[in-house]
Amino acid sequence: MPLVDIEISNHGSFLPDEINAFLCEADLRVSQFLQSSPRRATGFVPSDFKSVYHALKVITDENLATGTSFCEWGSGFGVVASLASMLDFMASGIEIEEELVDASRSLAEDFGLSLEFVQGSFIPAGGESTLEEAYVDNNAAYSWLITEAESGYEKLQIGLDEFDVIFAYPWPGEDYLITSLFEKYAAEGALLLTYDYPETVYLRRKQIEPSAGA
Repeated sequence: MPLVDIEISNHGSFLPDEINAFLCEADLRVSQFLQSSPRRATGFVPSDFKSVYHALKVITDENLATGTSFCEWGSGFGVVASLASMLDFMASGIEIEEELVDASRSLAEDFGLSLEFVQGSFIPAGGESTLEEAYVDNNAAYSWLITEAESGYEKLQIGLDEFDVIFAYPWPGEDYLITSLFEKYAAEGALLLTYDYPETVYLRRKQIEPSAGA
């Protein structure tokens, strides 16, 4: 079933001191990484963390999620998953680059956050066929999503359909690929939060199938 848009335009601007301190340190580490590893950084583009934080705050303040299980797809430095943890989500992140997994763990540990990061793919078993169908339907490339890496869900010991909120930052023009994966494999009622450059976040929910005879 198609996803349902949820309006979250009024994010506000206030940041608690602990969130501001965390984001300042995260921005510093991301900047250092981009400067010191220009070759490795070509596929790493951080989202606007303040905008994403405010969206997460709306989700918690308005009780929009069906539960507290959160996963960041392509988690990079794990900033969004860490923000979710700071908002009392049971958060985790899946990232393909080992260097970024190590960096995300270090950042979270330095702030005393309890969450898990694993190296692997966020594409579920069988998901390649879904991406191929999306590729045909949209006539665009998706090679950056195809990987031989181990399943991140197996390492986390939790299935994609057990998460209540998923966050992703798709490459420009490839939101439909993320949407296709979410529509097929996420739980009914789950939320998909995505960032779209510049400073725009979208929140969508996977509809609950009506029961027979309803």
